[in-house]
Amino acid sequence: MKDLKEIRISEAHLQLKNNLVRSSILPEKSSELGRNITVLGDSIIEGAVYAYKLEVNSGDAHFKGALFTQLELFINSEAKGEIIFHKSVGSANSVVSRALNCNLSFYSDINAKRVTLCNAFVAGSIYADEIILENSIVIGGLFSTQSLEITNSLVGTFNSPSVKLEDTVYLLLPSAFSINPVMIAPGSKLYNLTLADLGSLYKSVGQSAGSGKIEMDVISDEVKTTLTRDDIQKTIRSYTVVGKVLAADLIDTDKFNNHFLLTAASLGAQLLKSYDLGVNEKGEVAEITMDKLRSFFFDILYGKTEIQDIEGTFNLSEITSKFK
Repeated sequence: MKDLKEIRISEAHLQLKNNLVRSSILPEKSSELGRNITVLGDSIIEGAVYAYKLEVNSGDAHFKGALFTQLELFINSEAKGEIIFHKSVGSANSVVSRALNCNLSFYSDINAKRVTLCNAFVAGSIYADEIILENSIVIGGLFSTQSLEITNSLVGTFNSPSVKLEDTVYLLLPSAFSINPVMIAPGSKLYNLTLADLGSLYKSVGQSAGSGKIEMDVISDEVKTTLTRDDIQKTIRSYTVVGKVLAADLIDTDKFNNHFLLTAASLGAQLLKSYDLGVNEKGEVAEITMDKLRSFFFDILYGKTEIQDIEGTFNLSEITSKFK
C-alpha cells in the first residue's frame, strides 16, 4: 500500500483515497447521521465506522473497527485489490458485493436485512432475512429468517425456511437445517467435509486413510422433526451425516485437526497469537494465517485441492476389536 495521509473527519460526504484514519468515523451531531462515505482506494480506517451509505470503489481498503450502515454497504463490481473488514459488519438494510476481481474478506460476523456476496471470504457467520451467496466461503453459518440461495460455495452450516442450492456446495459441519424441503438444481452436488482430513490438506501431506468427503442426498439424508406446543406445530428438516460420522467413530478424527483449524479461522482477527499445524511437505512450518486460510478453502472450492471420497464400507469386527 502507498504512503497514506492522515485525515480529520468533518465533511458531510467523505471521500477517502490514500488516507489513514486513526480515529473512528462516528456522527457527532444530527446532520452527520446522513453522511455517506466513499473509499476510492488505498485507505485504512483504524476506528469504528458509522455511515448512511458506505461504498468501496476499489482496494486496498482495511476497516479495522466495527462498521454499521443505515442504508447499504456496497462494494463496486469493478473493485480490485484487497478489501478487508476486520471486525463485525452490520447494516439496517443491505450488504452487497458482486465484485469478481478483488480479495474481499470479512474476519467476523455480518448482520443485515439482505446480504448478497460473490467471491467473498467470511470467517464468522451471516445473519439476515435474505442471503444470496455465490463462489464464496463462510466458515461459520448462514442463518436466514426468510430465504437462502447458495451457489458453488463452502459454508459451515445453514438454517433457513427456504433454501436453494446450485452447482457444488460444501458443508463443514455435520448438519444443516431448513423448514421447507431444500431445492437443489439438477446436476448440483452437496458434500459434507466433517470427516475430511483438512489438517493434512492444509499441510499438503497425504490424507489419512478413512477420511474424505461425503456426498449427501437431500432426500435420503433428510430427517424431519415436528415440534408441538399447545396448538402450534412446527416442522424442521435436518440434513445430516451424523449417522455416518458415528459409524466411522473408530477413526481418530482429532488427528485431522479440523476443529483446531476451523476454530482458528472463525476467530479471525481476534487471535492473540499465531498458531501452526506442524510442518508441511517441504519441512516448513504450516502457520495458520487468514490469508493462507482464505487461499486454502478457495483451493478446495475450485478443485485445486482435491479431497478424496470417503470409503463407504467398514468392518464391524475391526470396530469391536478396538474395545477389547
